Amino acid sequence: MPSSPALDDASPRHRMMRRRRRTLRIAGAVGAVVLLSGAATAYGVYQHLDSNITSADISKQLGGDRPAVVAKGAENILVLGSDSRAGTGTEYGAGLTTAQSDTMLLVHLSADRKWAAAVSIPRDSWVSIPSCTGTDGTTTTPRQAKINEAFTLGSEHGGTASGAACSIKTVEAATGVHIDHFVVVDFEGFKDMTTALGGVPVCTTEPVVDPKANLDLPAGQHELEGEQALAFVRERHAIGDGSDLGRINRQQQFLASMARTAESELTDPTAMYGFLDAATKSITTDSGLGSLSALASLAESVKSLPPSQLQFFTVPNHPRSDVVKSDTANVLWSEPQANALFGDLEHDVDPTAASPTTSTATSTTTGSAAQQPSASATPSHSTTKGSGHHSTTTTTPSPSASTPAAPLTPSVTGADEACTVT
Repeated sequence: MPSSPALDDASPRHRMMRRRRRTLRIAGAVGAVVLLSGAATAYGVYQHLDSNITSADISKQLGGDRPAVVAKGAENILVLGSDSRAGTGTEYGAGLTTAQSDTMLLVHLSADRKWAAAVSIPRDSWVSIPSCTGTDGTTTTPRQAKINEAFTLGSEHGGTASGAACSIKTVEAATGVHIDHFVVVDFEGFKDMTTALGGVPVCTTEPVVDPKANLDLPAGQHELEGEQALAFVRERHAIGDGSDLGRINRQQQFLASMARTAESELTDPTAMYGFLDAATKSITTDSGLGSLSALASLAESVKSLPPSQLQFFTVPNHPRSDVVKSDTANVLWSEPQANALFGDLEHDVDPTAASPTTSTATSTTTGSAAQQPSASATPSHSTTKGSGHHSTTTTTPSPSASTPAAPLTPSVTGADEACTVT
């Protein structure tokens, strides 16, 4: 007896629904900001969502002196969470007139789209920020500073897009990884997206009370949206050790939970539209991602990526006070571990997979841990940047250079249950 078209796995309707679920899963997963779907079937709806997106061509600001594209077909997207208070009055503090990238994720999509890595870059990373040119023509002076200052320097001379351009130049110089696209999301957009989802589930193992952030959560399970969700991912003082590194882990867990929520909740067209409307209104992208069709095409390319293969990492780091005793606020990147991680992304190698190597290289041009001895790593004196497991050009190999680099373990994956350990 022929199967019913409504139940047939091969039916067009079934394939469409399965494709939509996969797209939603990935859309929520990739930083929860590269947000796309095929929901906009009506022309008017499509036009509305498409017109929401703000984009800019920053190619001239990036110039031609950039890392080469090594892995064809792979995509590297710099996701920036701006702490701009524009339009919020004194809601998040008074007298704060600049914007910084309090959250920075380097998202790598493999060429075969079988895995993705989202690498959190601590905002307090001490690096070399190169000269940047804003859209107003102003050229900044190179300096050593926290990595999130790059966004500030750029945005002061040309707004969000210029902030992204300076951040990309800084990240490329520090990692050797070519950045293909950027996405910037602000406070209001993040709140609206979590509200459109109807809340994002999180778990706290102890009470979280911070009157300044208007956050009062007993231990247990919570559904956070809007102001509460934003306060939770920005919170430092009432949870854990109060550091930015602790906040990063919490943000990764929240994003993983947000991905699962998007997968389960957005089969409702009304909820889907609300989420996409909030997302497209709140993001600024490069011109290459500056349309709904471009974003949807990217989502379609990763529709079969398993949630477990969305892997979150944090750049290996150690306190800068290991080298500069008076600096207790910033971190340096630990070498050779950080260089190996970025080398994997440069060459489109899964960081969780063991890989044989003949040498391990560390950069000497980033102004971070690469210029300083790491407290937890054997130094190497190579001038090769961003070559990780795959370099054979070290001038003075470290004693362990012939040892295969150890695979990394993700701190969170898209399949993990969300529970904030405090």
